[in-house]
Amino acid sequence: MGRAFEYRKAAKMKRWAGMAKAFTKVGREINIAIKEGGADPDYNPRLRLAINNAKAVNMPKANVDAAIKRATDKDTSAYEEVTFEGYGPHGIAVFVEATTDNNNRTVASIRHAFSKYGGQMGTSGSVDYMFNRRGQFIVKQEDLEGKDIEELELELIDVGLDRIETDEDETIFYTSFEDFAGFGPELEKLDVKVSKAELVRLPTHTKKLTDEEVEDVYKLIEKLEEDDDVASVFHTLDESE
Repeated sequence: MGRAFEYRKAAKMKRWAGMAKAFTKVGREINIAIKEGGADPDYNPRLRLAINNAKAVNMPKANVDAAIKRATDKDTSAYEEVTFEGYGPHGIAVFVEATTDNNNRTVASIRHAFSKYGGQMGTSGSVDYMFNRRGQFIVKQEDLEGKDIEELELELIDVGLDRIETDEDETIFYTSFEDFAGFGPELEKLDVKVSKAELVRLPTHTKKLTDEEVEDVYKLIEKLEEDDDVASVFHTLDESE
């Protein structure tokens, strides 16, 4: 294993350790979901997914209920979704998704991170075309015991399954952006427990860098992910070994 692998592993563990930050971000997901579709999860697929994601990060039910109450309170500041695009070190395209109640603060913070860590924030559309938006449903392998993946694939193709990726820990089901909202209920019908569901941006191509260059890029990604307003960071770095 190279230095890049060890650096990525350490960075991932550091991000997973940020439980309080995870709770904050899930709370904002709930806020936006309710703003879009109301406070009843039975009639709001996005809220159901947000609540499911709260469970995935072990957010207590009391915290979830409090987040829902805050989001339905007319005096609560409504968050909005914003995106930022640019290039990191060594020509790596970076796409940032954020939720904010103060756009000026978020713009300044994101611009500072790009500038400080060898990147440059671009205009809207400057790198968006390098990514495909997809739905991603993560299922732990232990929750697929006794199920035939090939049979599941056949069942799900007609309801929007794009492809399946599997490793020793989890299986990921991908859908198109358009099929994302309806795919979760189909998994439920098949008694497949989803660990986490989200919309992601997958790069249409990636770029291979040296170990030292990878570290440069990950310093920027870490800085962006540390921002409380940032929900997700996508990039075109080739992370294969």
